[in-house]
Amino acid sequence: MAAAPRRIDVHQHLVPAFYRDLLAKQGIAEAGGRALPDWSPGSALEQMDLLGTESAIVSVSTPGTGFLDDPAEAAHLARRLNDFSADLSAGHSGRFGWFATLPMPDAAASATEARRALTELGADGVTLLANNRGTYLGADGQDSLWQALDEHAAVVFVHPADLPAPPVEGIPPFAADFLLDTTRAAYLLVHNGIPRRYPNVRFILSHAGGFVPYSSHRMAVAIASDTGRSPLDVLEDFRDFYFDTALSSSPAALPTLLAFARPGHVLFGSDWPFAPVAAGQYFANGLDSHPLVPGSLMAISRANAEALFPRFGGGAAAPSRPRAGLRQTAQRAAARLVFKLVQPG
Repeated sequence: MAAAPRRIDVHQHLVPAFYRDLLAKQGIAEAGGRALPDWSPGSALEQMDLLGTESAIVSVSTPGTGFLDDPAEAAHLARRLNDFSADLSAGHSGRFGWFATLPMPDAAASATEARRALTELGADGVTLLANNRGTYLGADGQDSLWQALDEHAAVVFVHPADLPAPPVEGIPPFAADFLLDTTRAAYLLVHNGIPRRYPNVRFILSHAGGFVPYSSHRMAVAIASDTGRSPLDVLEDFRDFYFDTALSSSPAALPTLLAFARPGHVLFGSDWPFAPVAAGQYFANGLDSHPLVPGSLMAISRANAEALFPRFGGGAAAPSRPRAGLRQTAQRAAARLVFKLVQPG
């Protein structure tokens, strides 16, 4: 990264201490096969400065509130997480936005908390796991939630969760299952017409949509055969999704994503802190070194997110963001070299 591109990161997580403690009480020490990482506002800002990220929209990763059996306890935890996120954003002007946590699979309670978070707390959108205790987005019984989100023209950040099946030994869920989980949710949302019935909702699919760009035509033919719709119409519904680049801006995956996604629908994501700093640097370099058409790098790094989240626009640099020091400059140069050395051929 020769110059800091002032990225807006739409895929960054937070792990508040009280949330980690609640997970520990339930015997949960990992998510997606990765140990729960350390997190603090200070460490988040340090990583952001290293990647040239000016603002990050943070979210709670899997398992969200789904590890709690009592719906009332899940709703209470969602409110507590959202209050924490709102305070984090308010205390670091311009650096942090946030997606609200909802107590799914309880659609009614989730609709209530979505309204509170979006109207009273100033959330930038909501996080929905692709499946919640085995119930996928787009399934029957979720209309009260979609109606609430449509009324507020909400942005929905779709994040994968563990598949509702035992993991395969030797394959950590984050490496492969997460991609399938997101793809399943996208398929069901399109199949059941959720984007068409609630057109004001904007969906961001994590990790370049899982397998969606690669398998889009295959899925469109299947949905068309099942519903009688035109495959082209189905493809247009898949292309209406937004996609982030978290762990996906490689020389193999990025061209497929850019060939499929609509202009303006690709957003920068890092997946920190579940993706360590080295991984964030690797994939950021994959984006920065890709032979994009002129203007596309800035669009993906920032402008596309500004259009989706206007409060992050305006062009003025965040006042709390320091200049890159010698150590950060050296780290960026080393990461660029490593990226080049590991490419095939």
